[in-house]
Amino acid sequence: MTTYAEGVAEVTDEDFGTEVLGAELPVLVKFTAQWCPPCRQMKPVLGAIAAEEAARLRIVEVDVDRSPATAQRYGVLGTPTFMVFREGEPVKSIVGARPKRRLLAELEDVLG
Repeated sequence: MTTYAEGVAEVTDEDFGTEVLGAELPVLVKFTAQWCPPCRQMKPVLGAIAAEEAARLRIVEVDVDRSPATAQRYGVLGTPTFMVFREGEPVKSIVGARPKRRLLAELEDVLG
């Protein structure tokens, strides 16, 4: 696990179970790729959310090229795809970049 972008850690196929499925807090997973411009645009948005919502939500990234098994397991077909996991289960999926306010609004039902 590598931490960067203000509290957003990179998780791999090897540590996904421990870092995401075994987490106490809900975890927002951003499935991303180096070659994806909208994914890069979301980095500061997720960094800000990670700082503001640290008590309610953990945020991690999975690079679909470096960790293809996890992306395949959850049916990720495009990047960025965001999935919220709670108690080891995916509870919400959002595809595509969006502004911070809209992303927070879409996450409110799983954070509330």
